[in-house]
Amino acid sequence: MSEQPGRILPEITEESRAFWTGGFEGKLLIHHCESCGRSFHPPVGACFRCRSREVGPKAVSGRAKVAAYTINHHPWLPAFPPPYVIAAVELDDEPDVRLTTCLVDCEVDRVEVGMPVEVVFDEQEDVALPFFRPVSA
Repeated sequence: MSEQPGRILPEITEESRAFWTGGFEGKLLIHHCESCGRSFHPPVGACFRCRSREVGPKAVSGRAKVAAYTINHHPWLPAFPPPYVIAAVELDDEPDVRLTTCLVDCEVDRVEVGMPVEVVFDEQEDVALPFFRPVSA
């Protein structure tokens, strides 16, 4: 994907750096707790389940399923010409972890809940934005 005018990029913090930059190496990095063995998002300094501070980024498969979606028809930004799909995807590695993202490389009328998707990265300046596309058969 190429740089798009009008795209608003996330602010990188020390805790979110791995999530926003892992895509440059083709990795979806999600925070993982070494104490309870669970993953979570967004990345913060402690596990919300067990309160351990033994947390850090860990690569996941990048496979997910669409949990919910909406089709946007309003032209908010030039980088996203309508219609486009905004989706919540649940990671196959840990379905409790959901990411809000855009679906790409798919027809908007073919999207459905439960559809398998995989991560792709849109490299923009100092971030690699994780988007998802349908898994090819």
